[in-house]
Amino acid sequence: MTDFNLHDLVGIRLVDAGPADVAAVSRQLGPIRAPLQRAPEIVIRFVDRLDTPALRYAELKRSAFSNEQFFVLQSKHKAPARVQIPLDQVGCLCEIVCERGIPAVPFLIPIVNLTALANGALPLHAGAFIYDGAGTLVTGWSKGGKTEALMGFMARGATYIADEWTYLYDGGRQMSGIPEPIRVWDWHLREMPDYRSRLRGRERLKLATAGTLVRALEWATPNGHGGGSLSRQVLLPLHRVKPLLKNQQGANIPPQRFFGEERCASSAPVDRLFFVVSSDSPEINVAPIDPLEVAKRMVFSLQEEQRRFLSLYRQFRFAFPDSANELLDSSQELQARRLQEMLAGKEAYVVTHPYPVPIKEMVTAMERVIT
Repeated sequence: MTDFNLHDLVGIRLVDAGPADVAAVSRQLGPIRAPLQRAPEIVIRFVDRLDTPALRYAELKRSAFSNEQFFVLQSKHKAPARVQIPLDQVGCLCEIVCERGIPAVPFLIPIVNLTALANGALPLHAGAFIYDGAGTLVTGWSKGGKTEALMGFMARGATYIADEWTYLYDGGRQMSGIPEPIRVWDWHLREMPDYRSRLRGRERLKLATAGTLVRALEWATPNGHGGGSLSRQVLLPLHRVKPLLKNQQGANIPPQRFFGEERCASSAPVDRLFFVVSSDSPEINVAPIDPLEVAKRMVFSLQEEQRRFLSLYRQFRFAFPDSANELLDSSQELQARRLQEMLAGKEAYVVTHPYPVPIKEMVTAMERVIT
């Protein structure tokens, strides 16, 4: 058995996992392996093969069901998989069964987040760090600038807590993170070249190659400087691979390697809050905001982050109409209430900025209001 302990908020246990399976889950959850002193809420059991009768699809080739079980059929990067997930049990004792060798357990982070919610915490789509002795939370819609703020403050001596998901608890007084890898984009490194040396050679090569190919493709399109020099027959398949190439312009880097073990902490008090928003203005503005206004808006950001998992739940209900999950059905109301409770009274600021954001300029503007 291998245990993972997410700050005593959620316990995960792997059963009959091989070294590759442990490594796959470790990549998803970060270095939080630790023996549990209690029963885990999530058990992931690995088998050589899941024996199933003929399956019926819920979503074609992505999810399916038998008379008794529900299955997810894709893993990371759409790799074929067969994983049994009892969605009616998420939030209490949930046992997932996976075939060995999958690159990632599908929907593991949403399941962990809902379990943390059931256990009294608030999983928030947010970055977090300690700067000048104060615990700082940065939240907003996807692509709002959370990672950029984290990287900018880390360059000025901050201590890392979280990048993608931060867990608030103890009435909103404390926060902890899930130390999953940070998605670093090529334009981040152009903005902050000192970080480039922290990437491995193959990571730098991947980013450079993908960037060159994307720029060449854009040059050759009718709106590019190439004036549409390629034929439609050539451009059509190239446009189909363009999103894949753009995704290759990012690399997933463990925070311990990116920032250093000594600059990473597991928890901090919640002293201040930044709400970051991209805009079409070239100006960067920072102003006070009512934290309850942030709470009201983040309800919908959290819904968006759960969109794919809630779609999976609807597929499960299609397969098993009488098997509801009360936590999932009431999650929006519970998140709204928890947001109001845990953000109330916080020192809070809204940051509006262009995208891509000039990272150093944004951090300087944020620093002015807190120092």
